[in-house]
Amino acid sequence: MEVWNSTLGSSFILVGILNDSSFPELLCATITVLYILALTSNGLLLLLITMDVRLHMPMYLLLRQLSLIDLLFTTAVTPKVIMDFLLGDNTISFGGCALQMFLALTMGSAEDLLLAFMAYDRYVAICHPLKYTIFMRPRICWLVVTTSWILASLSSLGHTIYTMHFPFCMSLEIRHLLCEIPPLLKLACADTFTYELLVYVTGVTFLLLPLSAIVTSYTLILFTVLRMPSKEGRKKALVTCSSHLTVVGMFYGAATFMYVLPSSFHNPRQDNIISVFYTIVTPALNPLIYSLRNKEVMRALRRVFGKYILPSHSSN
Repeated sequence: MEVWNSTLGSSFILVGILNDSSFPELLCATITVLYILALTSNGLLLLLITMDVRLHMPMYLLLRQLSLIDLLFTTAVTPKVIMDFLLGDNTISFGGCALQMFLALTMGSAEDLLLAFMAYDRYVAICHPLKYTIFMRPRICWLVVTTSWILASLSSLGHTIYTMHFPFCMSLEIRHLLCEIPPLLKLACADTFTYELLVYVTGVTFLLLPLSAIVTSYTLILFTVLRMPSKEGRKKALVTCSSHLTVVGMFYGAATFMYVLPSSFHNPRQDNIISVFYTIVTPALNPLIYSLRNKEVMRALRRVFGKYILPSHSSN
C-alpha cells in the first residue's frame, strides 16, 4: 500500500463509537451528560478536600489525586468526541493525535499506580492502625504520588514517540474513540511485532503487577476484618474497602482488556465500547462511588455548604 508522510501537517480520521451507533444523537447526549457529571463531581470533590482541613489526611489526599487524574483523563478525550459529532468533522492532526495519546497514557498509567498505593493505604489503616501515621506520613505520600506521575509521564512519552515514528498507510481512519497504541499500529506499514511485544510487557508491568499488589493487600485486609471483634468495625472497614474495589474492578478490567489481551481478542466495536468505559464512564462514577458511601466526605459537603449558604438564609 502507498505510504503517506506522517508529519505534523498530516491528519487522521477518528471513527469512534458515535459513527457506528444506530442512535448517535442519543449516545452523544449520554456522553455529554456523563462528561458534565465527571466535571462537576470531580471538581466538587477536589474543592471539598482542598478546603476542609479535616480531610487533609493521606486517604483523602490520594482521593484528590484520583479526582484530578480522572478530570484530566476525560477532558483529554470527551470534548473532542462531542465536538467532532456536532461539527461533523472527525479529523485530528498528527500532533493532536500524539498529544492525545500522551495525555491518555499518562493519566491511565498514573491512575493505575495510584490505585495500588490507595490499596496499600487501606491495608496500613486496617491492619496496622497504630503505625499508620508512620507508614503513611505526608512525605511518603507525596513521594509516591510524584514518582507515579514521573514514571507514567516517561513511559507515555517513550510510547508516544515510538508509535508515531512508524510510517502509516493511505488509510487514515483510526477505528477508535481516541488515539491509542493498538488501533494506530494497525495502520502502520512496517513490522510492529517487536514493539507490540514491548507494549504487552509494559501493560503487564503497569497493570498486572499493581493489580497483584492490590489483591494481596485486600486479602490481608479481609483476614484482619474477619478477626475483628466488633461487628460495627467489620462493617465500616468492608464499606470503605468495597468502594475502592469497585473502582479497581472498573478501571483494571477495561485497561487489561485493551492492553494485555492479544490482538485476536479485539475488534473495533468492542474496543470503542471499552474505551468509552474507562475514559468517560469511570471518571464520572468514581467520585460518586467514593463520596456517596463515605460519611466524612458527606459531612465535609454539609460543612462547606453550611459555611457559604446557610449564613445567607439566616440574614434573610
